[in-house]
Amino acid sequence: MNAGPLFREGCRRVGKALSDLLEYQLFLRIGGLLGAMSFPEAGPMRTSQTPGRWILHIDMDAFYAAIEQRDCPAYRGKPVIVGADPQSGRGRGVVSAASYEARRFGIHSAMPISQAYRRCPHGVFLPVRMDRYQEVSARIFSIFHRYTDLVEPLSLDEAFLDVTGSLQLWGTPQAIGRRIQQDIWEEHRLTASVGVAMSKFIAKIASDLRKPQGFVVVPAGTEQAFLHPLPVERIWGVGPKTAAGLRGRGIHTIGQLAQVPCALVTAWFGRHGRHLWELAHGIDDREVIPEHPTHSLGAEVTFDRDTDDRDVIHQTLLRLAQRVGRRARAEGVKIQTLTLKLRTASFHTITRTCSLQDPVDRDAELHRVAQTLLHRVPLKAGQKVRLLGLAGSNLRNLREEPVQLSLFGSPGPAVDPLAKAVDTLRARFGEEIIQPATLLTSRQRESGLPGSPRWRHGV
Repeated sequence: MNAGPLFREGCRRVGKALSDLLEYQLFLRIGGLLGAMSFPEAGPMRTSQTPGRWILHIDMDAFYAAIEQRDCPAYRGKPVIVGADPQSGRGRGVVSAASYEARRFGIHSAMPISQAYRRCPHGVFLPVRMDRYQEVSARIFSIFHRYTDLVEPLSLDEAFLDVTGSLQLWGTPQAIGRRIQQDIWEEHRLTASVGVAMSKFIAKIASDLRKPQGFVVVPAGTEQAFLHPLPVERIWGVGPKTAAGLRGRGIHTIGQLAQVPCALVTAWFGRHGRHLWELAHGIDDREVIPEHPTHSLGAEVTFDRDTDDRDVIHQTLLRLAQRVGRRARAEGVKIQTLTLKLRTASFHTITRTCSLQDPVDRDAELHRVAQTLLHRVPLKAGQKVRLLGLAGSNLRNLREEPVQLSLFGSPGPAVDPLAKAVDTLRARFGEEIIQPATLLTSRQRESGLPGSPRWRHGV
């Protein structure tokens, strides 16, 4: 056996460890000198926030699960888990949301649903009702817009609000935050947590500290005192790998990171290091951007069991077309490009894309194109499918872009009144309230497709 390469690799690792140790000892000595001296940090230094600016970060508490508990009083006070069908611990998929009662069992979003079931088999397991959550989200955001036009959505259940221009009308930032929190509760019986600060970074951290129904204000000039005791994982961009790198150098809190010279943090993590150093000092001058344009929208299903049943696959495709169509109509866009994604049981992913001559937003049209794409996928006889997805892109905004009328035939209404009525019913009562007949077979009921509110336990 040739030990030469192993010996050289061992020497390299020992040398690296010694280098890191010497670097950190040097940092400690430099830190002591810096503590005894007074001179500015090398390089351009930005201010920690825009003077006079006030930002709110509002985050709904366990949003999906809270809506389910509000809509069905029997679920209140019980551990509610929204996500895939657990199938008595054999289910696939993940948790989308967990009530605070469920979180006491260690259940959290993105956890495998089978693991959540093992931790809390008596919990109430419910499917995702995305249309319902989107409907409630729109009403919550309408409350935000009462107080400011500068609302930046981060997801259905959280947003940044710049209330600087609203102070003369509504009072202090704290008063505005309290009013919004109160309006949400009185009108929708849902709770929200609020962070108030002079930057987005600090406002977001503040909103998360005292959930649920928390309210944390970070007064101007107290940013570093607020940040320094917190663990480094609270900084945006510090994931497990970066956190391990910092802890390996003896840095556990944001305050400890703030004491490290910027040049040294940059040497450790590159350009990302300077960003981390600035956040550790509370430096964040990003503006609240009212809207990010939607570039694509889609939906996908991971089957509870891999399937080669063509009826199940085609029914799923119709469901996906309905969901994508509803999202397009809700956002006032039409789809110019449609993409089908299919993943086999062997985890091989296949995509097929079609660009349309005329943009569409109606379920039947989307389903017709999706079927054409599915026929272009080279599935062998008996080959099973694990996942099916449909996504629309190259979106055309009906409110902003002119529509090219057809030379022949009637253009029809810009908004299909029947589709609008069906969308309203499904948003209020769930997907199953009205369906094409092809989705009402017994086989579909047995397939375990998301959207059918049939899995409930512990009620």
